[in-house]
Amino acid sequence: MITLFTLIALVSAVQDTSVAVIPRPVHLTRGTGAFLITPATAVVTDRATRQIGHRLADWLEPATGYRLPVTAASGAATRTIALRLDTTLSRLGDEGYRLTVTGTRITIRAPHPAGVFYGIETLRQLLPPDIFRAAPVSGVTWTVPVVEIEDQPRFAWRGAHLDVSRSFMPKEFVKKYIDLLALHKLNRFHWHLTDDQGWRIEIKKYPLLTAVGAWRRNSLIGVQHRYADTTQWVFDSVPHGGFYTQDDVKEIVAYAAARYITVVPEIEMPGHAQAAIAAYPWLGNTGQQLEVLNHWGVDQNILNPSDSAIHFMQDVLTEVLALFPSHWIHTGGDEAPKAQWQASPVAQARIRELGLRDENQLQSWMTAQMSQWLAARGRALIGWDEILEGGTEGLAPNAVVMSWRGIQGGIAAAQAGHDVVMTPTSNTYFDYYQSQDQQHEPLAIGGFLPLDTVYAYEPIPPALDSAQARHVLGTQGQIWTEYQRTPKNVEYMVFPRLAALAEIAWTPRESKDFADFKARLAQHFNRLNALDVNYRPLK
Repeated sequence: MITLFTLIALVSAVQDTSVAVIPRPVHLTRGTGAFLITPATAVVTDRATRQIGHRLADWLEPATGYRLPVTAASGAATRTIALRLDTTLSRLGDEGYRLTVTGTRITIRAPHPAGVFYGIETLRQLLPPDIFRAAPVSGVTWTVPVVEIEDQPRFAWRGAHLDVSRSFMPKEFVKKYIDLLALHKLNRFHWHLTDDQGWRIEIKKYPLLTAVGAWRRNSLIGVQHRYADTTQWVFDSVPHGGFYTQDDVKEIVAYAAARYITVVPEIEMPGHAQAAIAAYPWLGNTGQQLEVLNHWGVDQNILNPSDSAIHFMQDVLTEVLALFPSHWIHTGGDEAPKAQWQASPVAQARIRELGLRDENQLQSWMTAQMSQWLAARGRALIGWDEILEGGTEGLAPNAVVMSWRGIQGGIAAAQAGHDVVMTPTSNTYFDYYQSQDQQHEPLAIGGFLPLDTVYAYEPIPPALDSAQARHVLGTQGQIWTEYQRTPKNVEYMVFPRLAALAEIAWTPRESKDFADFKARLAQHFNRLNALDVNYRPLK
């Protein structure tokens, strides 16, 4: 017979917020006692988990002051951390794992290496928060509570975006950002590399893209109001720019891959392209020499729909494909005003030649050219939901839609048989204010997105039936940097909202609990402190 005391103990084992893992594991049972990590502890691996074992030793060494040996056998070690693949756990999928902690042994098993990696990320969160320090910490007992965890993600696409076009971010910060994604078990890094205000990736065939397109002469100060009289805008006198060499890109892609993160590059077309047009005016519709844009918003200058412009885009993507093994290549497609096409003889001739209805269908035709070109090379185009505006005719079947203007684009795409990533502004745009008291918050683009609204988001719309819902790959958070000029500013806007989104993407819907999340977040802040993350505290 189960007594009331036993029932309370069982509930406590599942709900114990002293085990403050984010995102919340699917199944967690708390036992009694702890495992103590000492210099005599060994990391025991099989061949497939050897590199992950060395990474665990790398992560534990700075704070503990000692490096654990990584071996194929336990030897004389009385306490071991064992990492191994286990095909009997195939039900956990590509990224699931089982973590067992007893007083003498920690075992992490998974059917695939990614699962073992996520298991050691959970193990790090089970240790005292000082384990994330970069120098030895005295007076800390490095214990792990006795637990049994079986865990796997809800969604395959768990992402975070970073815009480096409006405000260039150093390579070192990009790596830190990737580390923070991995800590939260996110597996997609959407890297927004080109826009009107800056082209940030070296393309060897077109050197002016970075020699000219990576630099703007100044930037708008303060909030950009949509004044009819733009002379009211005030600019600084500081040139801004920077770009990543192809060697930089290779380094970052490899860094992410070692953390089981896929880097999805975004190369904007046909809109948000003024930096490219400033470098090569023949890409535009007017032939005028333009500057790299120094203010924000939607710009009228877009790529023309000529054969030469399409060849340019394919040339650029040829070099992009060589740098990024990602199955998905993001081509933007959002906010492309058509006024220049309406006045362009080239665009109008193309519409007549193809028998198209209008300029929206012309953009869809251009997107389809790129979609088919990528599909022929084993890749998939992903674009913002505007790629649906002229219809889906010609899009390769593997094209993916990122639904940002609400959820209707995602619903339409899933109903048409296309995979979707749900990224609505209402719940996933971290450049929005976190408080109604905007005077005491960093400058933002506008809007209001508090932590609880992020956490409340459900990525699968009720309008989709079960078959259509399978097209929802997952979700991700967005950070645009018109007003987030520094890495510390980016961190403040992203955290802790990205932690909430990570739990949406990983944890079963029925296991989400905002009060429980906030309790775990209080402990998680200690980890972010140790990692020197400029998060926004709960207020």
